Amino acid sequence: MNASDAGPPAEPGDALPVVAPQLRALRRRAALTLEAAARAAGLSAAHLSRLETGQRQPSLPMLLALARIYGTTVSELLGETAADRDAIVRSGDMEPTRAGGWTYFQAGSPGRGMQALRVRVPYGSQGDVVRVHPGEEWLYVLRGRLRLRLGDTAHLLAPGDSAHFDSLTPHRLAAEDHDGVELLFVHTLLQSPTATLCLGPSTGELP
Repeated sequence: MNASDAGPPAEPGDALPVVAPQLRALRRRAALTLEAAARAAGLSAAHLSRLETGQRQPSLPMLLALARIYGTTVSELLGETAADRDAIVRSGDMEPTRAGGWTYFQAGSPGRGMQALRVRVPYGSQGDVVRVHPGEEWLYVLRGRLRLRLGDTAHLLAPGDSAHFDSLTPHRLAAEDHDGVELLFVHTLLQSPTATLCLGPSTGELP
């Protein structure tokens, strides 16, 4: 996943205050240096350092990339924990999280080998972000129309349409209409030691 370094700066009242300490702790748990993790996520080391110190706020694509690299979930990056892995997720328990202009709701249990989200993508948000990462993605359009680019081919998906693709294919997602688009989104997570094998051995002290 090639995430843009241009993420929104952290401001008072932002919804992700716990992300910064979690990012550093989970990177160290994955035995990755700052440089190795940043390179795998398509970020500069300086930008990842600013995310870890709370000087900048990560976008949802950045969170997804870092979750895969660290062998965890977006929920854990956000500091969310669950006492057990309930098979049922009630709509009333789906708290919205906003990142990089997107709003998403956890639609599955944390700590699984794949992650399910309900995502709202507003018009003009992150449409230029190209994502490339190991794994698979499946999405289903609930409302609005989605402009999905896979490699060199553009697709327009309407409500009821779905896509299932290898995430190593460069891909971009954008809302086609000014009212935005709402998706069901399922992606696989890289779990250690697979992540380590894909990234190669890390060397040096973890900052």
